Amino acid sequence: MSRKLEALVYYDGEMLSDPSFGVVFQANNTVTFKISRRSTFELLTALVCKKAPNSRGRQLQSLQYRLPTSLEPLTYSVFHVGDDGDVLMMLETHCQYSFGGPIELLATFSDEQAGCSNQVPNWGRANFDFDPNAQSPTAGLRRDFNLLNTSYDEGGSSSHSAHRHSCVASFGFDLNMPPTQESTYNPYTAEAGRSSSYHEARSPYDHERFNPFDDFSSGRYSTYIPSARNKMASHIVGYPRMGPKRELKFALESFWDKKSSADDLKKVAADLRSSIWKQMSAVGIKYIPSNTFSYYDHMLDTTSMLGAVPPRYGWNGGEIGFDTYFSMARGNASVPAMEMTKWFDTNYHFIVPELGPDVKFSYASHKAVDEFKEAKALGVNTVPVLIGPVSYLLLSKPAKGVEKTFSLLSLLPKILPVYKEVISELKATGASWIQFDEPTLVMDLDSHQLESFTSAYADLESTLSGLNVLIETYFADLTPEAYKILTGLKGVTAYGLDLVRGTQLTELVKKDFPKGKYLFAGVVDGRNIWANDLASSLSTLQALEAVVGKDNLVVSTSCSLLHTAVDLVNETKLDDEIKSWLAFAAQKVVEVNALAKAVAGQKDEAFFSSNAAAQASRKSSPRVTNEAVQKAAAALKGSDHRRATNVSARLDAQQKKLNLPILPTTTIGSFPQTVELRRVRREYKANKVSEDNYVKAMKDEIKKVVDLQEELDIDVLVHGEPERNDMVEYFGEQLSGFAFTVNGWVQSYGSRCVKPPIIYGDVSRPKPMTVFWSSAAQSMTKRPMKGMLTGPVTILNWSFVRNDQPRFETCYQIALAIKDEVEDLEKASINVIQIDEAALREGLPLRKSEHAFYLKWAVHSFRITNCGVKDTTQIHTHMCYSNFNDIIHSIIDMDADVITIENSRSDEKLLSVFREGVTYGAGIGPGVYDIHSPRIPSTEEIADRINKMLAVLESNILWVNPDCGLKTRKYEEVKPALNNMVAAAKQLRTKLASAK
Repeated sequence: MSRKLEALVYYDGEMLSDPSFGVVFQANNTVTFKISRRSTFELLTALVCKKAPNSRGRQLQSLQYRLPTSLEPLTYSVFHVGDDGDVLMMLETHCQYSFGGPIELLATFSDEQAGCSNQVPNWGRANFDFDPNAQSPTAGLRRDFNLLNTSYDEGGSSSHSAHRHSCVASFGFDLNMPPTQESTYNPYTAEAGRSSSYHEARSPYDHERFNPFDDFSSGRYSTYIPSARNKMASHIVGYPRMGPKRELKFALESFWDKKSSADDLKKVAADLRSSIWKQMSAVGIKYIPSNTFSYYDHMLDTTSMLGAVPPRYGWNGGEIGFDTYFSMARGNASVPAMEMTKWFDTNYHFIVPELGPDVKFSYASHKAVDEFKEAKALGVNTVPVLIGPVSYLLLSKPAKGVEKTFSLLSLLPKILPVYKEVISELKATGASWIQFDEPTLVMDLDSHQLESFTSAYADLESTLSGLNVLIETYFADLTPEAYKILTGLKGVTAYGLDLVRGTQLTELVKKDFPKGKYLFAGVVDGRNIWANDLASSLSTLQALEAVVGKDNLVVSTSCSLLHTAVDLVNETKLDDEIKSWLAFAAQKVVEVNALAKAVAGQKDEAFFSSNAAAQASRKSSPRVTNEAVQKAAAALKGSDHRRATNVSARLDAQQKKLNLPILPTTTIGSFPQTVELRRVRREYKANKVSEDNYVKAMKDEIKKVVDLQEELDIDVLVHGEPERNDMVEYFGEQLSGFAFTVNGWVQSYGSRCVKPPIIYGDVSRPKPMTVFWSSAAQSMTKRPMKGMLTGPVTILNWSFVRNDQPRFETCYQIALAIKDEVEDLEKASINVIQIDEAALREGLPLRKSEHAFYLKWAVHSFRITNCGVKDTTQIHTHMCYSNFNDIIHSIIDMDADVITIENSRSDEKLLSVFREGVTYGAGIGPGVYDIHSPRIPSTEEIADRINKMLAVLESNILWVNPDCGLKTRKYEEVKPALNNMVAAAKQLRTKLASAK
């Protein structure tokens, strides 16, 4: 029997509907060629491009296959070919039912891009109105195959490997291709020609079994979606939005730069959502979340849903669109953005709602319902997720002009009607579950705040009738009072608990759990990247099962996987041993399902055995422990590491040496990183640029930044950090005990992503890290040049930290490494050294009872870094985007000479602490403008801010600076903004001098 099949390709044609024949392809141009029965997507598209005479210089936009008419009972007569799974489906279907005819394909070309590519980014844009349920590659067809699978269980042959083969007895062919191809294409990531190396790593996920995420992310897997009855009791709280290669980031920034349309952005977003839902369904997750995707922030999405748009954005009602949405997030040319602050104790930032008694709430964004419908159309039944009404209000702030004493919870009766509209619409659309995230339940709440949960859900009870309701909490323990409130809420079916950070919650459940309710047990860590200790988690789950009942236990993540990296499959440079210790979001989904199966009595012994081996490997590996480092850290005990002279005397000594004007100006550290700069750095890492040429390029950039600052007449300069990719990763790359990822990106805010280092072992500094660049920059100017370092607490809080020893021990090790660097900078005649502690506040535990211990070791770690420098060496620190008022005394205790701190975007909230009588004797620079917005502040606006500062701070300690670093801005924004900042400082110097 011939191994070749004939393909008939119509091109530059159209697809028509014929009452007798279903779908008909029509074109004046056709071509035929032979293809193998084992052809890949790459090969097929390459042949189409090669054989079509007029394809040269054109982009292949879509490829569609006409099903043989004998398959009409499946109801679909066409599907789009977008990956290897689609090609396999086409070939096997054709072999069974074509009766010897050719494979019929319709190829659509575009002149948009030069060169014929085997990528087909627009597979869903056919000029044919076919069934909307089929608008993803073969989704409808595969769903029907699956239905037939479940219909023929009695007569079908069971699969020999979980999730690898379907059992469609009536058709008698295998729907999934074993992962053997070397080069594949994934239409969701537009990644062609990559071979997956995931199976090369010796991790629990790599033994000879099928891992759905491996094959999906490489484009091989896309055909098997388990039916609901085959899925175990498993749940994911939420999932990363940016995509495995930051697809959403690039789409957002292209849209903001007016290089692409709103439709282009929506298309990327829809593809990402689709791939996420399909991944979870393919693994076997039963409770899959929807509405956890966001174009910027989920709290901003809730603000949009409630129509709570501040008046300055000029919104006049109706469905909120991108213009209003992104203006709230980023500001625009005429008005500033809304405040941004840290999401609990994470490095994610949310947009803070601005509320008051006059806000008119209305149902203004149907996103939650739209995304539920979108998933349903793909054959995936999801659990819509909403920020709960009480947490939304508790995380808001009184709008400008509203009394600070205004009770935000008094707005509960005003927002609940909107929630009811959303719930009713979700019910009407077919939702059976709904998830309310109420993370504020883990905080220290008074009785009135706790009672608000009771009253809110009592009010919603009748609307929620007929739905299963999950209340999700995360990030910490619940107090016994909060647990009692949670488990007593009316109309609630299930409770989600973080059993990773909530170390006391298991005992609370054992003591008292409502009969007949569901426990969504968060045993898989959503905030770190270490592989789960499956044996330990299973033991916990079995103990809980004895309390809540087998049918009422659901395995879940501790929180949303938003806070971890996306997929370990994309890590090609991690060594095998460390890789075996890790699990990113995709692998955590697999862990959840594996635990759910084990609880149900279907334990995968091989998977558990591999996991146990990896756990043992990590505990015994010699690369984790450095005896010298541990001894040095242990020797820190017994000293508070304060500088010998008080800050007032030090400032006098520093002023004599530096001779700075009153209201000295500076920036925070980084300057814009241009496309060209990033290119040079990237090519240097890839060995495409020599070290000499790289150093020259960096020095040229530093000289440009130095010259610009001198031109602007800034007093204390920075070198602009052109050599740095990230303020934490840059240092981690030069410290021992750290490992790094290629694509381990995590969203920080909006399109901003960070790639946290992984601290796997004891930390030390093998050699100087910044001295070369700081010395080079200082040689270019006579003005003071700041040495720029990231502090130990920030490195800790912005890394994925080892979980096999207390965090403070790791922090002390990092502090000793930074101390070595500070002292080397001082020896190199760098007289101003900034040690950023941007993340000190975000690491503060959520419970007040734990604050004192954290602040003690965090502040101590900072003091360790600079305790040995001379009085004339000025130590700066910087903090941003947190509420610092409640830790101001700890900030003073850090004993820095100067602190620059975010102030403008938070509506100058920081200044209130000084109005309330706190005395600050060191130098301080509250930010005078928000750098996260493209808006350029005027000289008058900045001068007004400085005057407000002078009302509560002495002029001899006040510095003038932006809120944060300038890395994310463009030079056309930075230059005028800094020019206005310096002009404002000079105006006020003149005013102060004339007043004397």
